Amino acid sequence: MTQPQTAETAGPDRRRIMEALAKADQSLLEEIWAGLAPQPIHSAVRGPETGLVMIRGRIGGGGAPFNLGEATVSRATIRLESGEIGFGQTLGLAPRKAELAALFDALSQRAEFSGLVSELVASIEAGIADDDAEHLRRTAATRVDFFTMVRGED
Repeated sequence: MTQPQTAETAGPDRRRIMEALAKADQSLLEEIWAGLAPQPIHSAVRGPETGLVMIRGRIGGGGAPFNLGEATVSRATIRLESGEIGFGQTLGLAPRKAELAALFDALSQRAEFSGLVSELVASIEAGIADDDAEHLRRTAATRVDFFTMVRGED
């Protein structure tokens, strides 16, 4: 059995996977999980559980930090029967989504499931990019260009 990765030892690919899973629609994760046959045997290490985290901000992006407020988050940690440990977290009251994210994180560490998880992450990232492009398109329609007219008095 290999040494499980932690958040500190995770490479850029695993961070990318975990970020995409946190942003995914729960229905998509449920659909992919339901399509797995046989579903890997797993057990909960922690959670799923819901709690609060403090959101910190900085005035002007670089000033002194201050507490902006709290946000609800859900998290879960699972262990596959083969020993891989997966972590999942997401904003909001979504314990099942956190559990599914943890399951797919653990599956990404297994060679036979890495292709499936890579396709899932690519699909999630494409959906996010499409949503961002649509948001930019809608807000561009409301853009106002201000200009300064120079008066000849100077």
